[in-house]
Amino acid sequence: MESFDYVIVGAGSAGSVLANRLSEDEKTTVCVLEAGPSDWHPFIHIPAGFMYTLVNPRVNWLYTSEPSEWTGGRRIAAPRGKTLGGSSSINGHIYNRGQRLDFDGWAQRGNLGWGYADVLPYFRRTERRMVAEADPTFRGSEGNLPITDLEWRDPLCEAFIEGAVQMGIPRNRDYNGSQQAGVSYVQRIIHNGRRVSAARGYLRPAMKRRNLTVRTHAHATNLIFEGKRAVGVRYLKGGRNGTPVEVRAAREVILSGGAVNTPQLLQISGVGPAALLQSLGIAVKHELAGVGENLRDHYAPRFVARVKGAQTINEKSHGLRLVGEVVKYAVARKGILALNPTLIYVFWKSDPNVDNYDLQFTFTPASYKEGVQSTLDDFPGMTIASWQQRPDSIGYVRAKSADPFTAPTIQPNYLAAESDRRVLLAGMKIARKLISSPPLQKYYEREEFPGVQAQSDEELMTAAKQRGTTTFHLMGTCRMAPDSDPTAVVDDQLRVRGLENLRVVDASIMPTMPSANLNASVLMIAEKAADMIRGKPALEAATLRD
Repeated sequence: MESFDYVIVGAGSAGSVLANRLSEDEKTTVCVLEAGPSDWHPFIHIPAGFMYTLVNPRVNWLYTSEPSEWTGGRRIAAPRGKTLGGSSSINGHIYNRGQRLDFDGWAQRGNLGWGYADVLPYFRRTERRMVAEADPTFRGSEGNLPITDLEWRDPLCEAFIEGAVQMGIPRNRDYNGSQQAGVSYVQRIIHNGRRVSAARGYLRPAMKRRNLTVRTHAHATNLIFEGKRAVGVRYLKGGRNGTPVEVRAAREVILSGGAVNTPQLLQISGVGPAALLQSLGIAVKHELAGVGENLRDHYAPRFVARVKGAQTINEKSHGLRLVGEVVKYAVARKGILALNPTLIYVFWKSDPNVDNYDLQFTFTPASYKEGVQSTLDDFPGMTIASWQQRPDSIGYVRAKSADPFTAPTIQPNYLAAESDRRVLLAGMKIARKLISSPPLQKYYEREEFPGVQAQSDEELMTAAKQRGTTTFHLMGTCRMAPDSDPTAVVDDQLRVRGLENLRVVDASIMPTMPSANLNASVLMIAEKAADMIRGKPALEAATLRD
């Protein structure tokens, strides 16, 4: 048995930030436990390698969600990173914060210190914005992670943007600045043609410090409690048949396993809904009804069109053209191997009368088999996805057994809320107009999916059932909320309610879904949490004009 001041479970985005910030204090000892391997695999660092990591069990938990009505009875993949850097080592590289109203909504729910003006300084602290014209009110210049603009340009992307502008959607130079709405090329956490995961940006620089210990292949099996006080973690070194090890935490245990693994570990450790734990034969150490509840995710159907008169990523990924792309990447770190899965973003409204931008669209000049981004299709194509930014449908994550190696039940209940279906349907109609806009007509051969025969609302929603899929944004399963909320798991200091020396710092604490991909917000949460844990005053709130 060993003892550290802090034991962090999970070396993903949040765990990497915490490891770096907490170990800045030379008098503090920190241990990070990661169930997966080191982030050595080259496909982690080559941007286009996401297609490999999405299906690789060595670096991915390869979870799947339960079937539901609006997935047509299909199980949907739920990839989660299982390596240093966690999901930041296998995701689509996107940097997207969301809207001001998202975080003001967190504060209005009773989470003090989590309004947009409060969190903006922490967003700035994470990033090194790599453009000269960045507005310092909103953007950081000295952070650990380089945020770059996509430099790729091709006729399809340019025509798509022009089509959006002709539909009344303005160009936006910085969707992470004062205003999200509009169309633009993506911002991404890629520098010099390589992924910059949280492990590369935060964890690896800190691993040079003597007071930081990082253990890979360390699968956490239980939290250790003395009464209501968390005092350590048990794990198996090397997997199911590995060596049992126990590490103690003199100050705190911090859970950063993400929206799936964190609630599962709490539940199998006896913290969660009493009825669930008792049904699994797990002794209830602390009843907390909200553990594993409030799960949300973005659900996106995709329109696919066959392309003529222009090269797409599909053609460039085969034969001699692919050889040329490999050489181009090896020599200059450019070409399709330096691309992320999404090249263009659109943020817009489902209805002109709504007060906020509730739709997100992504465009890429490629087509994928069954709409899944891990396998390119055989024909030249272009794809647009659309989704409801702040879904109302709520699901859950629940342990299936006391065995920590048994994957939990994941049920997002996609599109269960009527409001999600209404907004998504509006989004699908806009998506079809965008991908067939006049500037794209010279490249547009025909709609491959769902096909021109799908015209009615019912037919479009049937297509959503057939091909809709996750956008990999699971969150909310250890919700931050005041005591008055029966689903509250952590308070606004991210301390687990009713327990001592135990915090959760990851996407599971989000009260509601940001209008965005989640990685940027997770990095912000961890930066803010690090100051809380160290007892440092919060960064001064930003001064913003209404």
